[in-house]
Amino acid sequence: MSALAQPAPAPAGAGERAGAPEWVADNQRHLAAALARVRFFLERHAAGEGPAAAAAAPPAPPRPAAGRPALEALGRTFDLSPFERDVLLVAAGPELDAGFAELLARFHGRRADGRAAATFGLALAALPGAHWSATSPAGPLRFWRLVELAGGSPTQGALTIDERVLSFLTGIQHLDARLAPLLAPIEDPGSAGLVPSHLCHAEAIAAAWRRSSAEARPLPSVELTGADPAAQRGIAARAAGELGLALWRLPLGALPPAAADLDALLRLWDREAALSGAALLVDAARLGFAAGGADGGGDDPARGEALARLVESVRGPLLVATPHRLAAGSRPRLEVEVGPPDGREQKRIWEEVLGDAAGAFDGAIERVAGQFRLDLAALREAGLEAAGAAAAAAGEGGCGLDAVLWRACRARTRPALGALARRLEPRATSDDLVLPARQRAVLARLAAQVRQRHRVYESWGFAAKSGRGLGISALFTGASGTGKTMAAEVLAGELELDLYRIDLSAVVSKYIGETEKNLARVFDAAEGGGAILLFDEADALFGKRSEVKDSHDRYANIEIGYLLQRMEEYRGLAILTTNRRDALDSAFLRRLRFVVEFPFPDADARAEIWRRVFPPETPTAGLDAAKLARLTVAGGSIRNIALTAAFAAADEGGPVRMPHLLGAARLELEKLEKPLAEREIRGWVE
Repeated sequence: MSALAQPAPAPAGAGERAGAPEWVADNQRHLAAALARVRFFLERHAAGEGPAAAAAAPPAPPRPAAGRPALEALGRTFDLSPFERDVLLVAAGPELDAGFAELLARFHGRRADGRAAATFGLALAALPGAHWSATSPAGPLRFWRLVELAGGSPTQGALTIDERVLSFLTGIQHLDARLAPLLAPIEDPGSAGLVPSHLCHAEAIAAAWRRSSAEARPLPSVELTGADPAAQRGIAARAAGELGLALWRLPLGALPPAAADLDALLRLWDREAALSGAALLVDAARLGFAAGGADGGGDDPARGEALARLVESVRGPLLVATPHRLAAGSRPRLEVEVGPPDGREQKRIWEEVLGDAAGAFDGAIERVAGQFRLDLAALREAGLEAAGAAAAAAGEGGCGLDAVLWRACRARTRPALGALARRLEPRATSDDLVLPARQRAVLARLAAQVRQRHRVYESWGFAAKSGRGLGISALFTGASGTGKTMAAEVLAGELELDLYRIDLSAVVSKYIGETEKNLARVFDAAEGGGAILLFDEADALFGKRSEVKDSHDRYANIEIGYLLQRMEEYRGLAILTTNRRDALDSAFLRRLRFVVEFPFPDADARAEIWRRVFPPETPTAGLDAAKLARLTVAGGSIRNIALTAAFAAADEGGPVRMPHLLGAARLELEKLEKPLAEREIRGWVE
């Protein structure tokens, strides 16, 4: 059975809305005639006549002119024999006709609740064309739960018709009450409601289902991968709408893990899909890291197993919205990677959402479209926020609106990395960073590439020419305290991007496969906003690739290869820092876009750092930068010394003086286990 190959009839409500109320009346007349025919056989049986009296029976009711009646559609959809259709009518009779109930009471009396009921035994004895297979649990009547068998033997147990099936026969369409708490409808957005790239996906899905239905092949399941649930739902609804199907969303968490409960749910859904002409979208957005898993279950194996069983079992049109590819099964599937709207599409949406205010943002729209990958919902939210700001600032000439739009986008793409990373608030500026001119020039070129990546890759066509190596990556190498982290802060501040320091102790795992999962979480979460990722002291993870001696060595190399791949694909900037450049594999270095050496500061550089280390608000007196520069420590240690001296001075209630710095220097070098040479501090204190 396929909901596409065997569509259900138009429901009564839909027929009335479509201007065809005659179907309702015709369907009622057809059902009444069919009930009358079955009643004829029951009355003859009560009179002691067998099914041989069929020759004198009323003829089968004619097909209505207004369309296929519900009883005929039900029989065709579930492949019911004429006898099975009559059994269904016997079970439905007491619900539709009081006289029918009285007739049944003559055979079996009434149940404890006062109601009369039919049995398979009565049907086998009274109706023509009887066959025992109709009583089987595998037969369509019981398999699809068209009728329910209450107690007793298969032939003597009371038969009742399922409420959903009874409603269908009478021309009333509604979702099965057992499914209603689990499912939510998704409206078809129409062709105009999707961006062109997403509309192409929807049309491809509909075409694939049409081909399979026309060739009587099983419908492929559709796997919508990506991190944009709104786009996934829109594509699914448009594909269903192309085929005249309603779409219902089932969250992954609603799947019962127990096999028996899951089978019952899936059977109810398959029946519902056939009765109402519907497709199912399973929303597995919370499935976690599914790629590479044996069952595709990621962080929730039980739900993953339930999802795999569902994909294999559902017979009708099925779509799954998931962040990652699922493990392959036996059912044919169509994989559709759903990305956010591209730059041109985002620009068009921005202009639609901003409306008359779009002109106030000048080139900001193109800038945010190139930097941020917002899903449709976030894009519209940010646009409404910016439009509101534009309206509020109308009397002020729209000052600062570009920054408002940028901040709105940045807030909505801020990644949730949890324990894997810590967001650093950039406080350092380029004035705080003391570096030789050559290193400053390299950092400037690095910032320029991040700013202009959209223009070069998209507008100038480099991305279309090759999809490899488009990520911007850099290695900052130098001794501890030479300014590597500060330089990352400066870049983040100048580019107005979030900066995340990756916690390697949380990322690296001794368990095979866990390191890649953690790295994938980091890159996937940061992708939307192009945040700057700072892998501090990266030689702990990215050292020389080992010679393969056992499976652990081989897997360590796989981890490094996975990292290289993700860095090359990442839309933002990934920065690695190390104190030991020689610990890194040369093949690894070749795949980095920039390598910036942070030299140990010479005397002139140290003097400049000392001049800049104290904020303007800090009271100082008698400080000599030239004398302080004789102390051979890096910028990080200079800051520590300055801070310790400031606390000492504040405790005394006076300005920071050279004696405070001398005491702080002794503490710092003691911590570093370095001797303090007399020549370094000569003249600090008279």
